[in-house]
Amino acid sequence: MACRTKHAVALRRAGLCLVTLRHSCLALLLILGTSSAGAGAVERGVLIREANIFISPDIHAQYLGAPLERGSEVAILGTDAAGWVHVEPMSKSISGWMQDKGLVRASTPSGDRILYGAAANAEDEASRQRGMRGEAAAKGAQRLYRMTAEYFPKSDLAAEAFYRAADIAWQLQRREVMARPSVRQRDPELRAQIEEDAMREVIKKYPHSRWADLAAYHLLDNKVCGDWEGQSKCPDKEAELYQKYAEGHPQSPVAAEALYNAASRRAALIEIYKTENQPNKSVESKARALALLQRIATQYGQQGDWAARAQALALLVEQGVPTYGRGAVE
Repeated sequence: MACRTKHAVALRRAGLCLVTLRHSCLALLLILGTSSAGAGAVERGVLIREANIFISPDIHAQYLGAPLERGSEVAILGTDAAGWVHVEPMSKSISGWMQDKGLVRASTPSGDRILYGAAANAEDEASRQRGMRGEAAAKGAQRLYRMTAEYFPKSDLAAEAFYRAADIAWQLQRREVMARPSVRQRDPELRAQIEEDAMREVIKKYPHSRWADLAAYHLLDNKVCGDWEGQSKCPDKEAELYQKYAEGHPQSPVAAEALYNAASRRAALIEIYKTENQPNKSVESKARALALLQRIATQYGQQGDWAARAQALALLVEQGVPTYGRGAVE
């Protein structure tokens, strides 16, 4: 009995060593694959569907953990003739088998459009779902957009996909930040900040592009105040931020929006300065608001409905209708 027990322990230890060695070898293969584009590089792929990992290439075999989500990346370790692939997910320390369906490789014809299309579908799903399902769809879209740019960097969709991945991440985190009590802090430095790395990466990777312009506009979210508390400091600062953005990015798709935001804050300052007994600054704010609104109408007449909105706001400002505080137009 003692011999059999010792023998069993030895076998278990040997099995553990084999498992450890197998995963070490797989890890080494992945390292070599990512560091070398030459011979022997491990092929990778991206899922555009949810997929189960099986312990063997058999639909009735045992699952290995939870299904992989859309946008998950796997290392392809081998294939079989029955349409199965031996994979190791990049996000998990397991390896197993999955059916070779909905798996996009760098060699897949029109792979960039397939990944981008799957990302757009997931993003559309996220816009129609609520709660955890909507968030899961959004994160899937984010991964798929990111993989589009990574797998197909020369595609005409790469820059937009890279930006849209960053945009989804920004919107998800912004929603969390805006739900916290600290969001009402007047000083933006006193509240949680949205992580900026992804947007700054867009600006660095695609400088002087519409996507860089949009990324730079997002960064203003971390600089605007929460509650103005009826004081002039915040709207004055924000008007400068938005105007500076528009002047620095005149071709941006959101340049007109930035100017409108600047003008709306100048319009608010007309009343705020009155409460602070600064009539001269109130008059100056009115003139500056009207000048900004005129720029929108003449410079960005074709950029959405901002020119029309600018004319509506200009009429209120000209006629002395308050846009902030007591008696403000709704």
